[in-house]
Amino acid sequence: MSQAKELLDALHWRYATKVFDATKKIPAGLWAALEQTLVLTPTSYGLQPYRFLIVQDPASRAALLPHSWNQKQVVDCSHYVVFTARTEMQAADVTKLIARISAVRGVPAESLNFYRDMMLGDVVNGPRGKIAHEWAARQCYIALGNLMTAAALLGVDACPMEGLAPAEYDRILKLDGTGYKTAVACALGYRAAGDKYAGLAKVRYETGELVRMV
Repeated sequence: MSQAKELLDALHWRYATKVFDATKKIPAGLWAALEQTLVLTPTSYGLQPYRFLIVQDPASRAALLPHSWNQKQVVDCSHYVVFTARTEMQAADVTKLIARISAVRGVPAESLNFYRDMMLGDVVNGPRGKIAHEWAARQCYIALGNLMTAAALLGVDACPMEGLAPAEYDRILKLDGTGYKTAVACALGYRAAGDKYAGLAKVRYETGELVRMV
């Protein structure tokens, strides 16, 4: 099977899973790989302005359920990921990334001064600094897409969850004062045999309507 066919087959196979088999769990090795897809997600400047909360505690999931439009995926899935985005970006965040680049690539931090100033002038003190949470939330959606595609390739079902009350999630997950707020969530696991949505044809507009060469 060609890599292109493998990718497209996986994307045709996946769907927003409505009913998970609560008895089936993602094996540890597969989950470790999926965690790395989150870690390896590209972000603007490489700043990674988010944290991923893997909510496995049954009591916490039960508390989140009524604030998730009572969608049972929250409690029945194998792994439930809550994507949290920074509420603001500070100079310390830029300094932290510069130090990390310096350590990983073995270059003097001073050689990155231009890059440091560029980030400070944009996401801290500049236009995007004024909408830092919205900007960070968009980075979360890049990670969400990366995770769902990787899951499909590994034969793991997923359902993106926007139907939730962020403020209630923040309260239950004790995010107040942490510098992060809930942006979106994703349930992952394995579809139940009785999920009627699994066999429905995928509905998309024709490629020519969505893709234009310019």
